[in-house]
Amino acid sequence: MARRQVANQELSEVLNELWRLDVNRLKPGTDYIIAPQGRAGYVAQGSNYAKDRAHAPLFIYVDEDKLRSIKTYAYFINLLDNYEMSTGVSESVTHEELQENRKFLDAILDTDVMKCAHQYLVKKRQSSPDVMSFKKQLYNIWFRLYHRDRRGGADSCGFEHVFVGETKQGQEITGLHNWVQFYLQEKHGHIDYKGYKARDNKDTPDEDDHVLNLQFSWKGLVKPVGGSFIGVSPELEVAMFTIVFLQSGDKTSTLEVKVDEYVLELVVHRHGRSIGSSYPKLLSSNHRDL
Repeated sequence: MARRQVANQELSEVLNELWRLDVNRLKPGTDYIIAPQGRAGYVAQGSNYAKDRAHAPLFIYVDEDKLRSIKTYAYFINLLDNYEMSTGVSESVTHEELQENRKFLDAILDTDVMKCAHQYLVKKRQSSPDVMSFKKQLYNIWFRLYHRDRRGGADSCGFEHVFVGETKQGQEITGLHNWVQFYLQEKHGHIDYKGYKARDNKDTPDEDDHVLNLQFSWKGLVKPVGGSFIGVSPELEVAMFTIVFLQSGDKTSTLEVKVDEYVLELVVHRHGRSIGSSYPKLLSSNHRDL
């Protein structure tokens, strides 16, 4: 049962500290340019038709040289082609892919964002002070394979679902909440951005927003709505969602928090000892009539 909580002061402070420490966050209008365009319409349940309210891509420009020059992004991008798209198809992890996972974790653990998250989790007795133990904990939360579809072998993990995206029985998109993957898939013609989702006209996003609720099609399937941070580093997402995951043993945790100018729900679905899914849901932004 989902239980919606409002973040307490201490938790709000640490999440906002992570945001302030995210020096690898790209700058809108400089490092990338987005075009939110039109407000997406309703998609019937089970349908893969969505009216296109955005005739241009979401990402007009991304400075890929900068993206790939930052170690955490570079190692992150290396992981995006390591997975089978469809649930029910067993994943096989090669030695090279294991090394790529570990290099990514080493890179993010070297950032101030993850050091701050680790210190907070140690303080809350949710993690060991030993960095190698914390790395193993992160590996189990994000990279340990599990059964999402009971028809086959271990076919999924938190990282694949959240950052790469999956399809369920070839009929619906699940996951795919990461802006870098969205950009790369859009660049290669696999994603067609359909528009933003908002409650009313007061929530119209602009080009500077770092959180969006999106509608899109991916390889012929439609995702009616999916929340995503825009421009933030992979270490920030891993840090925030790891903290929310470890705060609660509930199958679904929904945490309302104000981070920077955004009022968000941080949603985490648990799959045993690992993350099943995690994403931000934008509620409002304080430069638009809170």
